[in-house]
Amino acid sequence: MVMTQEMMDVIADSRAYVATATADGVPNVVPIGNIKPLDNKTVIIADSYMIKSRANLEANPKVAFVVQDAAKHPFQFKGSVKIYKSGEYYDQVVQWVKETAPLAPKPKAAIVIDIEEIYSVKVGDAGKKID
Repeated sequence: MVMTQEMMDVIADSRAYVATATADGVPNVVPIGNIKPLDNKTVIIADSYMIKSRANLEANPKVAFVVQDAAKHPFQFKGSVKIYKSGEYYDQVVQWVKETAPLAPKPKAAIVIDIEEIYSVKVGDAGKKID
C-alpha cells in the first residue's frame, strides 16, 4: 500500500494514536508524538516510553494507527513492524529525538512500520479500504 503526500504530511505533523494487541488479543492504545514517514510505504516511531505497546509488538508485530485529528484527516493505517535497538534506523530516531525534544529520554528503539492497508474512518465511508 502506498501513502499519498497528504497522508505523509499529516503523519509528520500530527500525534498518532497507535493500537497494538497482545498475542492473545488484549488491545492497547497509546498517543505517540514521535512518528513520521520514511517514504510512501514506511513509517517510523521513536520508542522512548513504550512498555505495554513494545511488549505487544514483540509478541504480535501488527499495528494500527490514526492521527489525532481523524475527523479532518480520516485515515487508518495498518501494518507490520520491525524493532531496531541498534543500526541505521535506531541512530536516526536517536538523532531525531535529540533535535526535536532535547529533554526527552534517549529512545530505546526504532519501530519501523511497513504500511499494508489504509482505510477511511470518515463518517459515512468508515471501513472502506483506500486503494
